[in-house]
Amino acid sequence: MEDLKERALAYHEFPRPGKISVQPTKPCATADELTLAYTPGVADAVMEVYRDPRNAYRYTNKGNLVAVITNGTAVLGLGNVGALAGKPVMEGKAMLFKRFADIDVFDIEVNTTDIQSFIETVVNIAPTFGGINLEDIKAPECFTIERELTARLDIPVFHDDQHGSAVIICAGLMNALEIQGKRLEEVRIVFSGAGAAGSATARLLKVMGARHIVMTDIHGVLHTGRFDENDLTGDLYVDTPYRTLSDAIVGADVFIGLSAAGVLKPEMLKMMGPDPVVFALANPVPEILPDAAKAVRPEVLMATGRSDFPNQVNNSLCFPYIFRGALNAHARRITQSMLVVAVKAIADLAKEPVPQSVLAAYGVKAMQFGQEYILPKQFDPRLLERIAPAVEKAWKDENPA
Repeated sequence: MEDLKERALAYHEFPRPGKISVQPTKPCATADELTLAYTPGVADAVMEVYRDPRNAYRYTNKGNLVAVITNGTAVLGLGNVGALAGKPVMEGKAMLFKRFADIDVFDIEVNTTDIQSFIETVVNIAPTFGGINLEDIKAPECFTIERELTARLDIPVFHDDQHGSAVIICAGLMNALEIQGKRLEEVRIVFSGAGAAGSATARLLKVMGARHIVMTDIHGVLHTGRFDENDLTGDLYVDTPYRTLSDAIVGADVFIGLSAAGVLKPEMLKMMGPDPVVFALANPVPEILPDAAKAVRPEVLMATGRSDFPNQVNNSLCFPYIFRGALNAHARRITQSMLVVAVKAIADLAKEPVPQSVLAAYGVKAMQFGQEYILPKQFDPRLLERIAPAVEKAWKDENPA
């Protein structure tokens, strides 16, 4: 781990600090080009945008520019480290946007924990961008922020910790259930963690047909007896006799962990139903390690959030391509149907033969749909080809010109 730390810090510092920069897209090497780029030529572009704001998509980079915004209150698994300390993650997100979908990004770190102050900041800078990616903002504030920004802005607002997580978890789960011979409509799903990722994933699973979901948090099961009308996850409370994770896990088909290391004990896994599916997604240490899980349930299909185990569940498989499709469509928001088609595109891609370029990138001779390959890999070029057009089409089908 010490070697990784040294290499990571060197990577971020050299040969120049940080991971992103701004590069011009037009030549500016002559007096004539300077005249076009700035005064007086730029005035013509100004007036065209003033005449019709939609012309910003013709004459500026608005249509390919996303803001990745945080206040640093829930950065990775590190907690509330503050806005500035969150900047390396936001730069990393910008790097992935550019690398995988050729989308430009300004990372913006807003130094406030006040919800309304944060919202007003984003609203006031929104004209610059074609989309807003909210990142690493703690629950429940993130729910209020996303909801109000979506209502007030005419560009897509996407909280990746919610909806990016939901898309990739759902895609992986659809394939895991197929491999285990189970149907989404019939399985019993238990969540550990009802925060941003957990609640969004549960809602998307319900849209896709899941009928039996029990959520748990640090206080136990989200049951109707403890319902608080001010709770923004109130739609996920269920009428059930279960009160603890240990109660709910008995006979369950699926465990989805978005909580903390070691939450799923081996003896709890033993109590799950036949051919269980376990997504232990706490980072960096999952709710149960794959070796410990397979020691008590050899038939378990495991996924984690880590790259050093099979079946990594990682948002980078979806967020660049969802935004690419939304930007191409000039979408005003990202809808449930756009998320559903992204889920299906990712799940279907994992069933196809893997290109040689992907095998080479991961230094393996073969990958095949099955127990240890339920999701495509990040460097699969087909992700862009499949997800972005599907998302763009979903928006246009819902909003015909």
